[in-house]
Amino acid sequence: QVQLVESGGGLVQAGGSLRLSCAASGRVLSDYAMAWFRRASGKEREFVAAILWNGKRIYGRDSVKGRFTISRDNAMNSLYLRMDSLSSEDTAVYYCAAVFEDEFLDYTTGSLYDYWGQGTQVTVSS
Repeated sequence: QVQLVESGGGLVQAGGSLRLSCAASGRVLSDYAMAWFRRASGKEREFVAAILWNGKRIYGRDSVKGRFTISRDNAMNSLYLRMDSLSSEDTAVYYCAAVFEDEFLDYTTGSLYDYWGQGTQVTVSS
């Protein structure tokens, strides 16, 4: 069984930066894609970004491209999300997720992921 634990969330002013981390335990996530999703209050879950074992990155909506950077440390079994130029629209609970890679998977679809963390709150004050 895989456990995912997020950290790094908090309160930040608009224009600021945060770095989220996700630590995986239970097994080495080789050949697993890892991703970040977020859910703002009253809204549906949204895909933010994913990264494959080989480092290939997939980003969600245009509003995060260029501001958010997803990365992973395979040796540390960890996932990261660097978020810059934050705005109030980025306020949400951010979740880490993992799924065994398959060339036919749409990694932007949350329902396909097998493992989820408990989430970390990011609040951006304007």
